[in-house]
Amino acid sequence: MALHTSVVEASVPVVTTSLASGTAQILPSPTTQTPETSGTVNTRLDSTGAPTSGPIISTSISTPTTTIEIGVATSVTSRVRAGPQSANIFVPVATDAPPSILGQRSDHPVPKLGIRAQTPPIGTNKFYANFFLGSQSAGTWTHPYSVAWSKGGGATKSWGMTIQQLLNSQKVFGPDASDSPVKYFINPIGIQPIVLSAAELGSSTVITNTALTAFSANVNLLAIAGAAPTITFPLVQGMGFVTGIFNGGTPILQSGVLFRSITKAAIAPKPDLSQTGVTKFTIILEDGNTWLIYVSGSEVVGQDSAFDFTVVNNGLIQATSSFNGVIQIARSPSTNAEALYDAAAGAYPTTSTLSGSASGGTSSYTLSFKKGGLANTALLMFALSHHLQSFSSNTTSGVKSNVQLDTTTKGKATAVVGDSWTMLESIPTSMGFGPWRPNNGTPETMSAQAKAALHTVAMSEVSQNMSDQSNLNSMYYSGKALAKFAQILYTLHDILGDTATAQAGLKNLKDAFDRFASNKQQFPLVYDSAWGGLVSTASYGGDSGADFGNTYYNDHHFHYGYFIYAAAIIGYLDPAWLPANTPYVNALVRDIANPSDSDPFFPVSRNFDWYHGHSWAHGLYETFDGKDEESSSKDSMSAYALKMWGRTIGDSNMEARGNLQLAVTARSLQNYFLYTSDNTIEPANFIGNKVSGIMFENKIDHTTYFGANPEFVQGIHMLPLLPSSTLTRATTFVQEEWDAYFSNGRADTVTGGWKGVLFANLAIVDAKTSWEFFAGASFDASWLDGGASRTWYMALAAARFEVMWCCACADERQDSEARHDCRRDGNGWEERCKGTG
Repeated sequence: MALHTSVVEASVPVVTTSLASGTAQILPSPTTQTPETSGTVNTRLDSTGAPTSGPIISTSISTPTTTIEIGVATSVTSRVRAGPQSANIFVPVATDAPPSILGQRSDHPVPKLGIRAQTPPIGTNKFYANFFLGSQSAGTWTHPYSVAWSKGGGATKSWGMTIQQLLNSQKVFGPDASDSPVKYFINPIGIQPIVLSAAELGSSTVITNTALTAFSANVNLLAIAGAAPTITFPLVQGMGFVTGIFNGGTPILQSGVLFRSITKAAIAPKPDLSQTGVTKFTIILEDGNTWLIYVSGSEVVGQDSAFDFTVVNNGLIQATSSFNGVIQIARSPSTNAEALYDAAAGAYPTTSTLSGSASGGTSSYTLSFKKGGLANTALLMFALSHHLQSFSSNTTSGVKSNVQLDTTTKGKATAVVGDSWTMLESIPTSMGFGPWRPNNGTPETMSAQAKAALHTVAMSEVSQNMSDQSNLNSMYYSGKALAKFAQILYTLHDILGDTATAQAGLKNLKDAFDRFASNKQQFPLVYDSAWGGLVSTASYGGDSGADFGNTYYNDHHFHYGYFIYAAAIIGYLDPAWLPANTPYVNALVRDIANPSDSDPFFPVSRNFDWYHGHSWAHGLYETFDGKDEESSSKDSMSAYALKMWGRTIGDSNMEARGNLQLAVTARSLQNYFLYTSDNTIEPANFIGNKVSGIMFENKIDHTTYFGANPEFVQGIHMLPLLPSSTLTRATTFVQEEWDAYFSNGRADTVTGGWKGVLFANLAIVDAKTSWEFFAGASFDASWLDGGASRTWYMALAAARFEVMWCCACADERQDSEARHDCRRDGNGWEERCKGTG
């Protein structure tokens, strides 16, 4: 039967931001959280009251232990697939309604503030969500800029749009800035360097949202409800200017920092403009920062004179007349940057579209920016570090400049001139269900002794009650349990060759999975037609934090990723199971990763952010520090699950998308979440933490929502341990992290399920020690969390151990990773290699 041992950790303070002052504060987390020992879910909230992703620790049923030496290898079946080829991998999974067994509701508890009906549905986890949640005054980060509706607040008391581009020098480090590493860094909010507004806006102003896509939104300020927009702000990730489109309003500029000077100048004529040009204003604020204002396409209402501003006071500059046209604002980091801005002024992005292809082991994806304003003027956009690392010089129209601006949490953004970017990635086509590592693929051998020990453990664990362990009040914990047993069955079937036991266990797993496919779990799913997604019914009773906020679209890629992964293994082991179950699993896929706006039932890419290169876990909760994600490893798990489900059902486009998403995720994580000592993107006094902890759009806090123990903070970026873990978690990083936190016996003092996570992760760099830990006679089943098995951890360690070539062989193969493994081993592998040739 399923275990329900509950261990409640004390709540941990999470750094938050004071809206009024823009200074960092520490506020206690408002609830406690049940770690992953239990299948009963308590609410965990962030500093804004929003539940997010989950912790771990679990108790598992005891299994026999065996101590062995790794012997001479024997053959194990290895299934390697050539990379699929497709010229367009972003095609819909399906376009029909979700399975009727799921039902439908239109009464979601979160209202759609200021949103007009549109097709496809609206992204719940996108960067612009604060504009339709709560007070609608929390910020939106487009990078390198952030914008927020002032809503009559702040030093300016404005009703326009606050524009920020904060410098690294403004970051707040704490709790003690002299620490190295510091625990967190945060960017102040509430500062109002520049506010773009209109004289007609006031206390009756309302905000609406239109044209919402995966990459963009139009945010409109209306003088009164029902009126036409006075100003429309097209927001696109990476935009080079903050653009306001005026519809007869009288522009005003306000500043809480105060204006020091404003200078008007004309810029060179543009071929797009036959009569009117672009008017430029240079503003210097009292903090010494320079902001550039560009006015284009202007039609002064009721006058013949050209557009102009007049200074009312040092906090207010007002246009001399109302007008129809475009005002663009940018912060200039240097006089050398102004020529770049001058050349790009007058054109602005309205949205982005994503396309991609795959061929063999290479995939490409392109962000194409649709443009408004001057058609013959190239766009100025800002790329993040992971974009630049994979830019295709042959196919990217964008030209990288030397102009950079600081972002809040992603290092420096670099200005790129061009209407599209194309990025190339090597994709892990050889990665399958079995243990895998870069450059060497799937090991094809395992010693007879290792297989015997592994089989003993697997026979015990496969006999556990799969139905009871997955029959929980949480999609998250239930999915973990299903995935655990799927891994055990795969190990029995493919690694150990015990097909009879695997098939017998598979019937039990299929029965357990059927509870969810027939929607008879404790809290069934429902298709929410209000927002367009599959949600748990748990929160319709009033508890917004039930199951980590699943009903509010928190963590769907974590929750459903486990189900998709388990289904991929079930279908691989029994293809006859697929026809009846594919529509249900595909509905989960469409919820978290719909690739096309041709699907009218789900938003495009709910969780994965193709601009940032990773997912956001945070759903429909207003948050003044932006979206966040805690567990980078579950993020990569969801991409791996998509890849493997696509392979199982023969959907080559889905498999290719999963491969690409996994490769992009690995690159992004290694830039922003997982820090080697040579990381130059995140602050130098922070990378010693080795992992981000919780990544927000406006801050990074080296903690978790359930505790600050090192095994919690580091371990939440380890689990689940999968074949994809060796792609995202490079050996250099794993070794540095182990040395910083867990070496010299420190891991041995960890208790509960975290201990198993740590030693399974250790297999990436020290498989021998990992194997001995899990195969040892003193192994304690309480060291396994609820989504892990001793069987799978032993398989990971054994497979890694078996491919440790001796130094001579490694040198011959020119395999630096193998040489590293050999140096760590030091137990006669070189002599063994020589003896066996």
